[in-house]
Amino acid sequence: MFVDRASIQVKAGDGGDGVVSFRREKYIPKGGPDGGDGGKGGDIVVFADINTNTLLDFRHKRFWKAQNAEPGRGKCQSGADSADVVIPMPPGTMIFDDATGEMLADLEPGQRVIVARGGKGGLGNDRFKGPLNQVPQQATPGEPGQERTLRLELKLIADIGIVGLPNAGKSTLLAAVTKAHPKIADYPFTTLSPQLGIAELDDAPGGRRLVLADIPGLIEGAASGVGLGHDFLRHIERTRVLIHLLDADPPDGGDPANAYRVVRNELFRYAPALAEKTEIIALNKTDLLGPIDGPDVAAAADMLRASLQLGRDQEIFPVSAAARHGTRALLEAAWAAVRAESAGNPAV
Repeated sequence: MFVDRASIQVKAGDGGDGVVSFRREKYIPKGGPDGGDGGKGGDIVVFADINTNTLLDFRHKRFWKAQNAEPGRGKCQSGADSADVVIPMPPGTMIFDDATGEMLADLEPGQRVIVARGGKGGLGNDRFKGPLNQVPQQATPGEPGQERTLRLELKLIADIGIVGLPNAGKSTLLAAVTKAHPKIADYPFTTLSPQLGIAELDDAPGGRRLVLADIPGLIEGAASGVGLGHDFLRHIERTRVLIHLLDADPPDGGDPANAYRVVRNELFRYAPALAEKTEIIALNKTDLLGPIDGPDVAAAADMLRASLQLGRDQEIFPVSAAARHGTRALLEAAWAAVRAESAGNPAV
């Protein structure tokens, strides 16, 4: 189950108290102060774990608490610090202080952030000795650890975001080029949450790879809350490049160009920056028209280009995700576009 919003409470550990203690040794009946300091309370630390991609765990565990530190002891012994509590979260999680609205972190892969600091330990009476205070009777308590409510919002981090109307074949494409197993069926809204997959472009270990995200639910009115798209449009913000997937032969007899305009309009209405992302247009289900390199598929691509008034340099990639035809060329184009974006030089 994909969950991209959650709220949790965190409580760092309290610092240990300092102690009042005096040396009591044989033949030294009036020894000096030897009270030790208290230990430091454990921090609450969040860690961006690349093996985590949902906030589901935080629906079942909402309170995280670090242990309090030990108090000081005699013989100037400090109390033990308590261990930090480390909470794994998916990269792309934005962490807010719910009371103030302050953003505490926007997690990148591998990043560690302290979201609640443990209290400092108190001072033992050994700290207060001096020429004018040879028998100090005071010690200080440990400081309390921070306590706060955190609001978590996840925006997936992916190289490629796959967008398109329901039943354009986004889940089929994701399954064809990665090892992801999204639900696939012949009716709209089979995908109810974003799905991630990794496409390996090379067979050798450590070769080229792309992280793809299937963004579901984009229909007309999505930016205003219609359908599922409003819940997931924000996940597109993290992607570098969009693959806009169109159905070459819609079952309702619709026009792929109109489908394209619907999605583009919703992206612009939600955030104009989304509509400015580098985009690769792919015409899917071309096996219904004929061979992928045949004249009928070429004519359909040319007709779409003319309808959208695209330049000749704007390539349209014919693919059949179900038959895995044309997917390699699409991935190579996606890789080139991502590399260009990373270098600050958009390819399209």
